[in-house]
Amino acid sequence: MEGIHLLGEWYGCPADEPLLTQADALRDLCRRAVDESGLTIVGDRFFQFEPHGVTGTVLLAESHLAIHTWPEAGFVTLDVYVCNYTTDNTGKAERVFKALEAALKPQRKRFQAIHRGAREVIDDEPRRVAAG
Repeated sequence: MEGIHLLGEWYGCPADEPLLTQADALRDLCRRAVDESGLTIVGDRFFQFEPHGVTGTVLLAESHLAIHTWPEAGFVTLDVYVCNYTTDNTGKAERVFKALEAALKPQRKRFQAIHRGAREVIDDEPRRVAAG
């Protein structure tokens, strides 16, 4: 199924920011960003690490959001994946991504967008590399 997978690595996020250190605060932010984008939440799970750090996911009818924080390093990873089965959800995924980025305030960032599940398969055979 066609879709877009947005991947972010964010560096220099404020280490004392509650969104990096408190699971409930990060969960609320992620759910609000998804709701405001128009995507459909079907569940979520967030886990608080000790002494700090959070990992969480929001399960979407369209796919998922996953986020992980390392406050001691000011580091966050995020991925937002949506399928485009009946409608193009790319703009909605981009809005979620930008809302979280604005809230977590990285000083530096790395971004990738991967287009997945093209309707036309170009080469479905695994590539083999000759030993030598």
